Amino acid sequence: ANTPTPFAWGPRRIKDTVAILEDFSNKRNPNKSRSDYLALIKRDLKVYYGYNDYMLDAVLNLFSVSEAIELFEANEVPRPVTLRANTLKTRRRDLAATLIQRGVSLDPIGKWSKVGLVVYESKVPIGATPEYMAGHYMLQGASSFMPCMALAPQLNETVVDMAAAPGGKTTYLAALMKNTGTVFANEINKDRLKSISGNLSRMGVTNTVVCNYDGCDLVKVLGSRSVDRVLLDAPCSGTGVVSKDPSVKTSKSQEDIWKCGHLQKQLLLAAIDLVDAKSTTGGYVVYSTCSIMVEENEAVVNYALRKRNVKIVPTGLEFGREGFIRYRDFRFHPSLKHSRRFYPHAHNLDGFFVCKFKKLGNETHAPGEKEEEEVAEEEVEEEEKEEKEMGKKQKKKQGKEQDKSNKRKKEEKEGEKEEEEKKEEEEVKEEEKEEEKEEEDSEEEEERPAKKAKKEFQKGGKKGGWKKTG
Repeated sequence: ANTPTPFAWGPRRIKDTVAILEDFSNKRNPNKSRSDYLALIKRDLKVYYGYNDYMLDAVLNLFSVSEAIELFEANEVPRPVTLRANTLKTRRRDLAATLIQRGVSLDPIGKWSKVGLVVYESKVPIGATPEYMAGHYMLQGASSFMPCMALAPQLNETVVDMAAAPGGKTTYLAALMKNTGTVFANEINKDRLKSISGNLSRMGVTNTVVCNYDGCDLVKVLGSRSVDRVLLDAPCSGTGVVSKDPSVKTSKSQEDIWKCGHLQKQLLLAAIDLVDAKSTTGGYVVYSTCSIMVEENEAVVNYALRKRNVKIVPTGLEFGREGFIRYRDFRFHPSLKHSRRFYPHAHNLDGFFVCKFKKLGNETHAPGEKEEEEVAEEEVEEEEKEEKEMGKKQKKKQGKEQDKSNKRKKEEKEGEKEEEEKKEEEEVKEEEKEEEKEEEDSEEEEERPAKKAKKEFQKGGKKGGWKKTG
């Protein structure tokens, strides 16, 4: 009855192994190497926390073993419920007082936000209060405040939210702009447009246009250099929100991360192309993800720095860790230190990445890349020509070879036919010969008795002394 659970010893052994790894020279077993201990702890972590090999290695590459365990533990606990006061309709102080009267235990989210509240306990459904229905606040993860604060849109600007659903960031942007200017809230998924429209209406937003395009096509729709600022909270692997979606522990692979990174690069270049570098108040792009993977964050930003005339500027956020400049074999631009990373175990927020760009020029290439691009285009054209010519030659060659093979096949068929005819003729001749032989044999057999009788008759005549009469 008191049998321990199959992995009751897990946390204890994990703790012991971490202690050995942190003071390896003094605490190690002389018969075991560091790799033996690492293999042991990986095996234990995999069983205890339920991550696949890829995710486990990815986290252990980002953090020390002890900090990785802190992250795993934080991912087992949901993040605090947070809400954002809608300054288009109320003030945070007034909202807090009203909700406290309704039996909600809450506090300001922190010094870094003037509109956020964290909810500890509530006697009423926090998503169904009269204040919620009236649009006085939005239930919104604290980490998603960051991109809007970093973008810092100004009054009367034209702003694009490239991946807007369900509308939390869009409504925050509209509130920061005090319903002036224009916000384009784009969402590729048609089914999610209703959630955006519903939230815009509830929150009293009147300066926003909802549209349904692939983010990569927005340059064709709105025109290049047509807006002041763009917010791209890019679709990602979700490796920063494991507490919300535990399936991420086992469902992600290196291929999934690469696919996300490829799409994010395309979207980021499109976002940069939308912005006008000559905007008097703007010319900014904010790129964010809810992923902790370097391939979706620093690697994507570094790609944009190479491909467009932009620079990274400080986000204006008061906390968060600096982005990576070095990570394993990767070496990134030094300005990536201005980007910010947020982690569940360090900041009690969802895993998040935020980076802010300032566009320096409207050319669609980085300085010094024009000649290379032109050369590359010429090379591509030449290659295409060569391919076409090769294709024509190959087609001709294939046609000739086909004719030859058809001719050969025809000749082979004719040869086979002739051989068959010869064989048939030979068979007929052989049959005729056999028939003639059989006839000869049968004639000989018929003649034999007659010859025999004749001989006997002749013999008898001689014996009897027959004489010729006449």
